[in-house]
Amino acid sequence: MEGDHVEEYLFTLSVVRGRSDNTVKSYRRDLTLFFQFLEKKKLNYLNLTLKDLNLFFEAISASHSKASQARIISGIKGFYAFLYQSDLIASSPFSGITSVGVPLRLPKSLTKVEVEQLLGSISHSSPVDLRDLAIMELLYGTGMRISELVNLSMVDLYLEEQLVVVTGKGSKQRLLPLGRYAYQAIMNWIGPDGRMKILGKSKRSRDSLDAVFLNLRGTRLTRQGAWLVLKERSNRAGLANKFSPHVLRHSCATHMLDNGADLRIVQELLGHASVATTQIYTKVSNERIRSVYFSAHPRAIDA
Repeated sequence: MEGDHVEEYLFTLSVVRGRSDNTVKSYRRDLTLFFQFLEKKKLNYLNLTLKDLNLFFEAISASHSKASQARIISGIKGFYAFLYQSDLIASSPFSGITSVGVPLRLPKSLTKVEVEQLLGSISHSSPVDLRDLAIMELLYGTGMRISELVNLSMVDLYLEEQLVVVTGKGSKQRLLPLGRYAYQAIMNWIGPDGRMKILGKSKRSRDSLDAVFLNLRGTRLTRQGAWLVLKERSNRAGLANKFSPHVLRHSCATHMLDNGADLRIVQELLGHASVATTQIYTKVSNERIRSVYFSAHPRAIDA
């Protein structure tokens, strides 16, 4: 499990953020050192405390220069920011440390106009277009995680009821409604002009037949493959600077709260174990309200 999360983080650094190969290699070495320490101390990286971090800081202070320590801490803090933004932890152990960097950033979300711009940039001319539009509509329409999306099987779709069953962290399942646009995009994708055409070119393994989303080889789309789809489509729509792997999930949550959705309902839809994780989106919404107010009201002067 930890190896998967490290690889996803390094993939994000390389592909999404464009970090150099040398930087990624350095972060890989630093994370290996960190996990070796955790293994020795029998600590779980998903439940780490500030006290545990201080033990690691003390350990590396004796054998690494201040510059190396700063790089190691920066890489590990970035890893925990990634875990937090991916909803894998409720809070970062670095949140109690003020001397090693800035606080965790708020989730990046698109405006409603930008969402329309992104979705409207995808045509219906090929199976890949139908697949990518279904991916986008499902991510934005339900707020599910990318990992949950790529793990969907055909038996998880209850299309007559316009529902989908999602298996989240800890194998916990939740039932999500499909809005009109997401429902129609899924129907177009799984029809004869989409998924069936790609399946016809494959060897039709059991997993290929089960999987909702396929790559061009006709096998189940991977999480990294879905990230690349989102990145490419964001670039084509002129939204490259707004791209992040979970931007549509964050946008779903933010826009629902903007429109008055109950925080607990949004928590259930997103599959957050704690409402505290969902509350970060209220800050995004409040900041957006503040920004609009001070830019639009003739007697509003931002102090």
